[in-house]
Amino acid sequence: MRATWAQFKFELKLALRRGEGLLVTIFIPLLLLVFLGSVPFFSPDRSRRVAEVMPGLLALAVMSTGMVSLGIATAFERQYGFLKRLGATPLTRPQLLLAKGLTTLLTVCCQVLLLWLVGWWAFGWRPQGEVWLVAIWLLLGLAVFVGVGLWMAGALRAEATLAIANALYLVLMLLGGVVVPLSRLPDAIASVVRFLPTAALAELLRQSLVTGGRPSTLNVVVLLFWTILAPGAAVTTFKWE
Repeated sequence: MRATWAQFKFELKLALRRGEGLLVTIFIPLLLLVFLGSVPFFSPDRSRRVAEVMPGLLALAVMSTGMVSLGIATAFERQYGFLKRLGATPLTRPQLLLAKGLTTLLTVCCQVLLLWLVGWWAFGWRPQGEVWLVAIWLLLGLAVFVGVGLWMAGALRAEATLAIANALYLVLMLLGGVVVPLSRLPDAIASVVRFLPTAALAELLRQSLVTGGRPSTLNVVVLLFWTILAPGAAVTTFKWE
């Protein structure tokens, strides 16, 4: 546990040194919230507009931080030989991945807090459903996308990770049920997308923040499936060099 804690503190220092990347990661969802909340796309009521987009933006924050930022940074650490040197220390592979996951969790907490506060104070947004479930869905979603990011970083070249992570981010943001809900996608696309972790996470957040009611069993099962698959793939396939 000491090794994990020491590596977590080191990873946190590295994240702070990459300040410009950290700012982009944190503030892009925030800027999207301000833009979408200010322009009457969905409703003339500002709080209703924010209620429409907030679940998707929370899911987007988890995806961008866990899959894109963490995946790309780790891939280049591996390419430059930094992880190879770590592999010569007593630090184990699960300990390294856990430390990186905890650092990402801290970043996501900052993102969620900023989005929540701006939505609450600037737009008068008030969640309507079971808010306590939001933390559970976000943690499960974070596990999924940290797993995907670390799997790509450990299995692919850095350039391939950079290209694939950014491409996946754009595709899933537009067609993955994140910004555009499943109900507004064509039926043929929605029937496939509903089995992706992005759609499951965003829909569960919508149920917990907007509509209320019992969480969809299908969404819970899909998210749990990816929560097991993605981190498991990262742990078993991750290579130091």
